[in-house]
Amino acid sequence: MGLGFVILIGTLAAIFVLGIRILAEYERGVVFRLGRFNGNKSAGFRWLIPGVDRMVRISLREIVMDVPAQEVITRDNVSLKVNAVLYFRVLHPEKAVIQVENYLYGTSQLAQTTLRSVCGQAELDELLAERESINQRLQEIIDQQTEPWGVKVRNVEVKQIDLPPEMQRAMAKQAEAEREKRSKVIHAEGEFQAAQRLAEAAKVLATQESALQLRYLQTLAEIATEQNSTIIFPVPIDIFRPFYEIAKKRGGDGA
Repeated sequence: MGLGFVILIGTLAAIFVLGIRILAEYERGVVFRLGRFNGNKSAGFRWLIPGVDRMVRISLREIVMDVPAQEVITRDNVSLKVNAVLYFRVLHPEKAVIQVENYLYGTSQLAQTTLRSVCGQAELDELLAERESINQRLQEIIDQQTEPWGVKVRNVEVKQIDLPPEMQRAMAKQAEAEREKRSKVIHAEGEFQAAQRLAEAAKVLATQESALQLRYLQTLAEIATEQNSTIIFPVPIDIFRPFYEIAKKRGGDGA
């Protein structure tokens, strides 16, 4: 009687120990009883019936997945390689176990095919200049496809675009030509503005005889300052006529 009782207690203790499960805070347990879904277990100490219950652990933490580089031919027939990074997490553990065999592998394959499809529908300039819209389109498509699996795709980022060497050289030449064009436009704009200022100055000098004479004398003073040699410069008598008229007028007023 005593031995049987000990065996019974030992068997019960073994069954109890075999059924113990500890779930971390970031984990959920999907429990199947005799093959049928029996609910989710939250974090903490959990006990399952050995041989009857089976539990699958699912992490609820956000997963960062690297999408391998994909060979892509853009809409304008440029061959390149594109890779990306995917941010997602499981919202419904039971769907991630029941609806798909391996949600990590399925999400990875779906991200690769979607990356090739979306980039293949865009032109090279769009991929380079409008990367934010490409990321948004990728996120929406992948998230829609993974929703039945209980997976939420938060963000997709195109990480790197590898261009063939000949395309890199062509783009470098294009950028150089663009810079040269801007330089010529700026230079032409400067010449145009300078010509406008000269035309305005010529109009002022044409309407003011005294201003023209003063400019003439100023030029003589500049030449005399810059040159150390003696300069013989013919001065027309008419240049002093305005000053003579002003002096004569003042003299007449004083008289």
